[in-house]
Amino acid sequence: MMQSSPLNPSRFIIWAGRLIVGAIFVYAGYSKLFTPNRMWSPWFAFKLSVSSNLTNFGQQVAAFQLLSTAGVSFVAHTLPFAELFLGLCLIFGLALRISAPLITAIMLGFLAVVTRAYLLHMNINCGCFATPEPLNGFTVLRDAAIAALAVAMTILVFREARKPHPWATPANS
Repeated sequence: MMQSSPLNPSRFIIWAGRLIVGAIFVYAGYSKLFTPNRMWSPWFAFKLSVSSNLTNFGQQVAAFQLLSTAGVSFVAHTLPFAELFLGLCLIFGLALRISAPLITAIMLGFLAVVTRAYLLHMNINCGCFATPEPLNGFTVLRDAAIAALAVAMTILVFREARKPHPWATPANS
């Protein structure tokens, strides 16, 4: 008889982290690509809409005053797609030992950039979810909580990967 995998605290944190952090990243990537300008009818308007949204996001990235023009363009045109892809990988549990550390690194980078901007009293839009959101202490705390969950999830993913899978070991009769 095959025994089922027990839901212990570390597996619960991995499961919750996958769903919560993955959903946040999917929403963040989707909103940066499609939310500000909604022109859905013909394909050229759709393409124009996504291009316009990426340009708007590029302006939000530039407001942090950390990257060159080429760096801003690169981040604005790759980050939303990476967020969407990695968030889906987390939700579906695909390549967790790759997607979890990548999302954790991105989240820690977000936390560093947002904390820097907050400490410098920059009056800018966060740019997290493509809606006008002022950068304040709540934004820093929210990013810190998400980053802490991502770090815990990543550590536990690697710990659990070293253990034998409960279904692979023979059940003691």
